[in-house]
Amino acid sequence: MADLVIAQDDIAEEQLGWQERALCAQTDPEAFFPEKGGSTREAKKVCRSCEVRAECLEYALEHDERFGIWGGLSERERRRIKRQAV
Repeated sequence: MADLVIAQDDIAEEQLGWQERALCAQTDPEAFFPEKGGSTREAKKVCRSCEVRAECLEYALEHDERFGIWGGLSERERRRIKRQAV
């Protein structure tokens, strides 16, 4: 049983390891969760040069993240992608 728990921990770490390399982890989190109507420009600028942008966007789509900038896209932009995929 302990081996199963360790294996699950390894899988979770591997799946979320991209978060440690994300540029947003080194940036003010406020920029990625602007107030309604606030600018997303700075957050999207950070995302454009981030090496894990695709993993971040995939995570947000899979987990139905409803707030913030993920993978360089706003919640509205992610909703549009999900609608187009159906």
